[in-house]
This record gives sequence, C-alpha cells and structure tokens, in this order.
Amino acid sequence: MAISISAVVPLGILVAAFVKKSGLNAAHAIVCTLFGFFLASTSAAPSINRFVTGVADMIGHIQF
Repeated sequence: MAISISAVVPLGILVAAFVKKSGLNAAHAIVCTLFGFFLASTSAAPSINRFVTGVADMIGHIQF
C-alpha cells in the first residue's frame, strides 16, 4: 500500500501536466488510467497495485 499512496502524487502531477500541455496520446492515457485505479478504490485496484508493486520490486533488483 505504501507504493500506491506515493504513486498517486507524481501520477497526478503528470496527468495535470499532460492535460495542460496538449492532448492526451496513448502513453498519457496509460498514466491517467493508473492514476484512476490508484486514486479510486475499485475492485481492480488491488490487482493493479500488486502488478505495479511487482514491477517496482523487479526494477529495484536490477544491478547495473
């Protein structure tokens, strides 16, 4: 749950910047969708949260 709370702020900032700068393209739509799932408490939110947490853990284990 810690990652979902911290992810809401940067995703919200990105959504606001994308809307203000120009129209939304496919990448912007993905960010908006993630923001919506993290912000709202829907039945799909836990699955999305587990997926993003898994990706973040995977990125955290990459050694350069």
